[in-house]
Amino acid sequence: QVQLVESGGGSVQAGGSLRLSCTASRNTDGNYCMAWFRQAPGKEREGVASIWTGGGSINYADSVKGRLTISQDNVKNTVYLEMNNLKPEDTAMYYCAAGGSWVRTGGYCSLSHLVYTYWGQGTQVTVSS
Repeated sequence: QVQLVESGGGSVQAGGSLRLSCTASRNTDGNYCMAWFRQAPGKEREGVASIWTGGGSINYADSVKGRLTISQDNVKNTVYLEMNNLKPEDTAMYYCAAGGSWVRTGGYCSLSHLVYTYWGQGTQVTVSS
């Protein structure tokens, strides 16, 4: 069982930056895929970045490459999403998700929301023009 708590959302102007945090509490050992998703009103949930807690294996959606950076602090059981040069189209509810090794394909953690088991409550990001 894994519980996820996100924080760090807010409202910024276009070009601004935010850092989201996702802290995981779990009662099992082992490594997980951790991922960030976002969902805007009326749109499907979109995977933006994922990371394997065992080290390396970072994956980004093409739409965010170069602007969003996922990282982790295994001591704190926390995954971060650094977001720079934000655009109005980045406005969405951002969710953190966790899944086991079955979520990995080709050595990378999937960006499909269908395969993740554990979800946080979400944190809102609003970017104004």
